[in-house]
Amino acid sequence: MASDDLDIVDQLESLRRYARVLTRDPETADDLVQATFVRARERRATFHDGADVRVWLMAILHNLFIDGRRSAKAAEAREKVWAETRPAFVEPSGDIAVRFAQLRNAFLALNAEQRETLHLVAVEGLGPPEAAEILGVPVGTVMSRVGRARAVLRAFEDGRTDEGWAKPLRIVGGRDGRQD
Repeated sequence: MASDDLDIVDQLESLRRYARVLTRDPETADDLVQATFVRARERRATFHDGADVRVWLMAILHNLFIDGRRSAKAAEAREKVWAETRPAFVEPSGDIAVRFAQLRNAFLALNAEQRETLHLVAVEGLGPPEAAEILGVPVGTVMSRVGRARAVLRAFEDGRTDEGWAKPLRIVGGRDGRQD
């Protein structure tokens, strides 16, 4: 019997019915039937002449289903072990939420140059050369801006707000010497 002599297409409906019984989901069942046809094509040499094609295909389908369940259980067990090694997510309490809001405000109170530079380096993880290229400034300027921004945020964290982290600059004298 030639490799293309098997009439597997006529078995489609019975395979679909069996797959739906196993999976309880029409889309998953169709995927299982398709995988069965692929596996049958790959393993054509294992079919014995004179054997029942339907039984052979259903055995392939059943084995694929069992393999999929075992794989899913193993993945679930790995996920469970991984989750047990990680601390559980805890909703922030009111104090923590307020603290994060304060820190966010302190970050947003930085001048635009420091804020943009610190974001690129600290949040996006870019190195000073990449940040300098994006901002169009020398690498030393990036380093300086990051240093000043961190100092301001450190002062905020230490409770030293007297350093004026949120105070805008005040122009003391104009061009004509007047104070505003």
